Amino acid sequence: MIIEHITVPDLGEASEVEVIELLVAVGDNVAENDSLLVLESDKAAMEIPAPMAGVVSSIEINLGDKVSAGSPMLSLEVKANDGSIVSDDTGPASDSVAGSGHYQPDSSQENEQQAKTERGEQDRGKVLPGSGTTFQSADSETALEQMELVAVPDLGTEEEVDVIELHVAVGDQITADETLITLESDKAAMEVPSPMAGVVDELMIRVGDKVKTGAGILRVKTMVTGKKTVEESALFAPKIATVPEKKPTANATSSVRQSSTIVETSSGLPSAGKSQGKVYAGPAVRKLARELGVNLGLVAGTGARGRIIKEDVHEFIKSRINVSSNEAVAGASGIVAVPDVDFSRFGEISEQERSKLQKATAINMQRSWASVPHVAQFNQADVTELEEFRAELKPQAERRGIKLTFIPFLLKACAKALEEYPQFNVSLHSSGEYVIQKNYCHLGMAVATKAGLVVPVIRDVDNKSIWELAKEVSVLSEKARERKLSLEEMQGACFTVSSLGAIGGTGFIPIINPPEVAILGVAKVDIRPVYINGEFIPRKILPLTLSYDHKVLNGVDGGLFADYLVKLLSDIRHLSL
Repeated sequence: MIIEHITVPDLGEASEVEVIELLVAVGDNVAENDSLLVLESDKAAMEIPAPMAGVVSSIEINLGDKVSAGSPMLSLEVKANDGSIVSDDTGPASDSVAGSGHYQPDSSQENEQQAKTERGEQDRGKVLPGSGTTFQSADSETALEQMELVAVPDLGTEEEVDVIELHVAVGDQITADETLITLESDKAAMEVPSPMAGVVDELMIRVGDKVKTGAGILRVKTMVTGKKTVEESALFAPKIATVPEKKPTANATSSVRQSSTIVETSSGLPSAGKSQGKVYAGPAVRKLARELGVNLGLVAGTGARGRIIKEDVHEFIKSRINVSSNEAVAGASGIVAVPDVDFSRFGEISEQERSKLQKATAINMQRSWASVPHVAQFNQADVTELEEFRAELKPQAERRGIKLTFIPFLLKACAKALEEYPQFNVSLHSSGEYVIQKNYCHLGMAVATKAGLVVPVIRDVDNKSIWELAKEVSVLSEKARERKLSLEEMQGACFTVSSLGAIGGTGFIPIINPPEVAILGVAKVDIRPVYINGEFIPRKILPLTLSYDHKVLNGVDGGLFADYLVKLLSDIRHLSL
């Protein structure tokens, strides 16, 4: 690998600028034009893109540093164009090619090393500089010790997650697929397995740290045996054992990209006319605010010169969830928060910390209720025949080792209804100008856990049999209760079903989970008298509530969808059509 030293490019009129954001860390894989850091002058914030692809080996600057054109930023390990390996990265600055910022190795050292290789004069047991690999002579059976950097795999999100448990320590012997750490997002806990066997040489994180895709977890010593020449040994340089973070490739033609300041209104949307004041925040913070639905115009910045940083956005959300004064909640919603009360005046109390999942659910539900005009459509389905059919299938289900609940039939009916009324299988674009029609059918299924409510997603429900759905419902429900769902297993739903099952009740109004436009609430099956052919007959009745977004769907849509769903559940023969 060649070590490329990246310097601050030409800044134009700006002579000295401040480092306000680091977008990469040591060990990160970066592609050409990926943003490395953000600099700020008196006039604008500037993202500095990578001039080439590689792995970040060191970072020479810190947040708050003042830099100018030519100042060293970081070093990248890149592949040599000719396939050779260059490992000496400690050369003096005078060895750099003028204006390139790239260190060039001393050719005399390279020639001497090549001569030694040809004569077989390498010393036994040396460490190849920069590779972490030991080697022996070319004619002996070698034992190559190489260092592998294990990093956080692709999490499916750019957000940080918490390290809540370490399962290994320095010196531990680990095997491939052995659990290394447990991470926790707002929705789930995730175990990260080892991609290789070896001995833990260094731990790079601690419990309580926040990490994201590509962050280093630990270094592992692995052994490679066999007859190797020194040149072959050099090929075993440190590698990143991870799935690279998915980053968009920029189309920048300049080495410096300026991020203009966007004026935001009190609604949190970019203003086309009236200005409410400038928002002082970088691209990463703006993206976070968009995803969380936060109006940056209401957030107080604690960064340099009042700049808004990610921590400010998180603190703003916390303050709006646990607000202790009569301030407006969620920007322009107009909702006045309930003031805190000193309940200790009335008796003994204790404070109980809410889980991250509970707090995240509260944020999402409040945002949905405030921004989506909910309409609820109530209906009842006579599921007597469906329940009789399910009872007939129980012996067959036991032979298959499957627990056959009512949920698979309900999911299949919803998939059929979405096919019949595709206007429910859409999402509204943020502009409000159009909807995105989905030509797939993935359904969410709300599951209650000790930590809070989670929604695993069953994919391609329309193409699966009742037996396949029953098995998948059972597996995902168990994973949800054990907090072992991956982020991928909770993403991509078109429509959600929330069932109270055996809990009871005659009905409830579920809150829509944007960007979905509808959700079905299902209460407990109840036996009620139904007047049929001149007499009252006991029938099994299922209460249903369809909540839908009135920005996208009207009352006729809701009525037709609910009636069709009742028809499918009341006569299961329609499910086969």
